[in-house]
Amino acid sequence: MKTAILGAACLIMCSNTAFAANAVRAPFGALSDGTKIEAVTLTNGAGMSAKIMTLGATLQSLAVPDKAGHKDDVVLGYDTAQEYLTRPNYFGASVGRYANRIAKGKFSLDGKGYTLVTNDGPNSLHGGPKGFDKRVWKIDAVTSGPDARAVFSYVSADGEEGFPGELKVTATYSLNEQNELKLEYKATTSKPTVLNLTNHSYFNLSGNDARDVMGNMVTLHAAKFTPVDATLIPTGERRAVAGSPFDFRTPHRVGDRIRDARDQQIRYGRGYDHNFIVDGAAGSLRPAAVVNDPVSGRTMEMSVSAPGIQFYTGNFMDGTFFGKAQRSYRQGDAICLEPGVFPDAPNHADFPTARLNPGQTYINTIVYKFSAK
Repeated sequence: MKTAILGAACLIMCSNTAFAANAVRAPFGALSDGTKIEAVTLTNGAGMSAKIMTLGATLQSLAVPDKAGHKDDVVLGYDTAQEYLTRPNYFGASVGRYANRIAKGKFSLDGKGYTLVTNDGPNSLHGGPKGFDKRVWKIDAVTSGPDARAVFSYVSADGEEGFPGELKVTATYSLNEQNELKLEYKATTSKPTVLNLTNHSYFNLSGNDARDVMGNMVTLHAAKFTPVDATLIPTGERRAVAGSPFDFRTPHRVGDRIRDARDQQIRYGRGYDHNFIVDGAAGSLRPAAVVNDPVSGRTMEMSVSAPGIQFYTGNFMDGTFFGKAQRSYRQGDAICLEPGVFPDAPNHADFPTARLNPGQTYINTIVYKFSAK
């Protein structure tokens, strides 16, 4: 009963606040088994808003003004919560325990082997068949201005999806008046474990009902990337991007080199599906990527604390995915930029560590800054 009273109080406080940056909690339908889903909408005075639902701590919509002041939703997804389970594609989701791939679903920790469910050919992907994107998170806090903020939490049981340790996770979304959406993941564990949390939003800065992203200009602050094998597992090499289709150190259109069949890495990924090593010291918040849509004028600048960022061009969307307003999603309709430790890091001793010990706090911070001109 106390929880219900607090929730009602928060609704009243958040909807009647005088702050420009508002946070409002509301129902967001239910799953087929009757589980109720809620969402928190963060809105600032500049006309930007973000809606995050409790299923998967998922960024369900992100409305951003263009150069004419017209607002569009710039992330792909579905209109109802159940669709995120019926047709799972990680749209906007908080993914874990281990975002990206672990080879053959196996790793060792302190001499003990662990076996995960393989759900991506021979590999484990994004925490397995029932990762964090398919779990219902709790809303711990909803506050308004000067930043609108929502804190979501989830407790992952020891052994869930094969991973050791009880894990306590929070995802904090905040929106300020500078059109910065900040997302911070934190976690603690009861046993040594491996962890890689990220957000899997698919961005289309023209808006969901407009153009594909092949004309978007992308900059990646990364002099090297990690090449992969035919199953998209890193080989262990750290390869310079210079002279290759992976050189985004200066702005390039997404579509300029995405079909360069002369490059084996492009063939393996069916486009871009690779981890880039972000320049600068991991752990510090630093520039990682810039995306610009020349037509709408929208620009997204990303700063990250993670050592790497996965650049993915929606290569497995084949037109059979029907998202918001029943729009068909195809390859090239959006891009993903997923900051985290490297794919398969638990099996590469020379990669940045994915290990988390009891007494330590895992932190992954992402800032998306939007502008239009």
